[in-house]
Amino acid sequence: MDVTSAAAQSVVLLTVLSMSCAVLQPYDLLYEDAVQAFYRSDYESVVRHMEAALGSFSELRRTKVRCRLRCQDQHQFEANFTDLIFFDTVLRRAACMDSCIEDTSGPQSLHKVSEDVLQDFNRRIPYNYLQLAYQKLKMPDKAAAAAHTYFQANPEHVEMGQDLEQYKDQRGVRPEHFVDREARVHQRYFTDAVTLYDKGDYEAAVVLFEEALVEYFKADVECRALCQGPQKFENHDHLRYRYSLLELVSDHFTQVLHCEHECVRDLATRPGRLSPMENYLPLHYDYLQFAYYQMEWLEEALQCALTYLLFHEGEEFMTENVEYYREVLEGDAKPREEAAWYLRRHKQELELLLMGSEIMGAEFTEGSYWRGTGGRDDSNRIPSGTGGGMDYVPISDKKNISSVVLQKQEGGPLVYDSVRLVKNSAALNGSQRVLLDSVISEEECSELRHLAHSVTMAGDGYRGRMSPHTPNEKFEGASVLKTLQYGYEGRVPIRSARLFYEVSERARRIIESYFLLNSTLHFSYTHLVCRTAITGQQDHRNDLSHPIHADNCLLDPEANECWKEPPAYTYRDYSALLYLNGDFDGGEFIFTEMDAKTVTASVKPKCGRMVGFSSGGENPHGVKAVTNGQRCAVALWFTMDPLFRELERLQADEVIQGLDTQSVWAQSLNINPKDEL
Repeated sequence: MDVTSAAAQSVVLLTVLSMSCAVLQPYDLLYEDAVQAFYRSDYESVVRHMEAALGSFSELRRTKVRCRLRCQDQHQFEANFTDLIFFDTVLRRAACMDSCIEDTSGPQSLHKVSEDVLQDFNRRIPYNYLQLAYQKLKMPDKAAAAAHTYFQANPEHVEMGQDLEQYKDQRGVRPEHFVDREARVHQRYFTDAVTLYDKGDYEAAVVLFEEALVEYFKADVECRALCQGPQKFENHDHLRYRYSLLELVSDHFTQVLHCEHECVRDLATRPGRLSPMENYLPLHYDYLQFAYYQMEWLEEALQCALTYLLFHEGEEFMTENVEYYREVLEGDAKPREEAAWYLRRHKQELELLLMGSEIMGAEFTEGSYWRGTGGRDDSNRIPSGTGGGMDYVPISDKKNISSVVLQKQEGGPLVYDSVRLVKNSAALNGSQRVLLDSVISEEECSELRHLAHSVTMAGDGYRGRMSPHTPNEKFEGASVLKTLQYGYEGRVPIRSARLFYEVSERARRIIESYFLLNSTLHFSYTHLVCRTAITGQQDHRNDLSHPIHADNCLLDPEANECWKEPPAYTYRDYSALLYLNGDFDGGEFIFTEMDAKTVTASVKPKCGRMVGFSSGGENPHGVKAVTNGQRCAVALWFTMDPLFRELERLQADEVIQGLDTQSVWAQSLNINPKDEL
């Protein structure tokens, strides 16, 4: 067969898809059915659909890994090839993967899910629904397992931790029921091995450390296989992609390569943590060399010590260990081949990434994945062993903002005569905090609440998710621009829509003045929001209405840090909440320490009360559960960087200006609301 005909047949392979029927239901549809059943209090259906969704999610992942690896083996690249032979292999591999996946799961188009649903599964949100459903069905053992699984990935969820303590005291619930259903095998083996090592059971520890290594490298292969899927191309318009073929291939390949490179960090990061375990992979060999020494298996100890030095060349303690083993054995050994091969590939990836980043005009900084000595205990005689430390270490391209002491002032004028200072930072047990009353009147509160009932939509600002923070409450919201549009259309009084705009400006001026800022505060996002307790779902409830978080950084309670990096809104500088009512149960606003557990201040909402604070890691905060009634507020986030001004606010400014000049603004303004949350 000549090259041209081979390429032609490859194109045909891509267009001929398997006609088999779908045998795997899409997990996003099952998830949606489960959530809807939850709101109907049909808990048996919740369990049935949610368990099926979790099974579908896992099976689809396994299928993708299996098919990509199988097709990669079946259609390998030849040592010497032309462009046509290269793309012939690419096309055949793509056709193979399509056919393989469809044979098990049906057409791949059935399994295209939204980013929000995918994030829910990654954050283990389904297990929150499951534990509540199992609780209602009086199945505490299964509820405990679901709660434990959820808590592992959401350790800041204080109420779930309290639920787990209650489960421990319930009849029929035993310690073995508290299992992590999503536990990663390589991490479980490693943790169990460390426990045995610390007890001095070195023989049993060695078995598990070796198993952990096998599972680690297996997980690494799977992680890289999953990277071969679609990639995100930021700052590119796919519909008008004008790059050449080779530039496009290079761009995509660099994205895949970056994803594969990140597998090192991913495999060392425990659920719910933002930072990887320090020195994770090398620690396996450090533990092993000392455990083998204790067992008097010195040849294996030497091999593991040499392997450790592949990661930390010239490290003093391990170099001394190697010299000791060589002296006793009167011989030498070689590092383990699997680690040597792994590091060679890692180095090649880094070189290609740096090259690809230069071509794409992007910046790539290698994170230091293997740092330090894992908390070594220097008191050990040669050979030395690890002290078993599994601390977190920040990757070098992260910015630790929690340790920065804010040298900012407060106590400026409150601008409006009616506004009254209730508590300053000292009274609120923190920094850059303020509590004010009488920011708006009772009449204005009433008008804005009435407006909220007319314009807010379920899930607004959270891509339609009706309960983005807790399944026990309904969340509704509306933006300033949407409200003004409703006013122009006559669906709400224009006076009320304009009041929302003016009240938010009033809040901005107060915050800017009180905190004595030297630059202008710009709106980053403005939201009229209501949280409503869902009837019939408040019994024994212990979760939060809004989990503890910070507004411009990723809170990492266990590491006691807050990382100023995406997906956090890093450009936000100040935040404020202006309350419209207090006739509901629960719903207190709370500040906490960085541990997300220790409450430092609590604020009971009421009409006209406003809490303002800086948006960083110095002010972790959340909202206690609303257990009865509806809690409404105007939520505001501000930035001092004009580049991140809210687009909708600029459009709203034009609307107000048009109204003031009696212009027919609707003919000249193209309103295109943009969800920025």
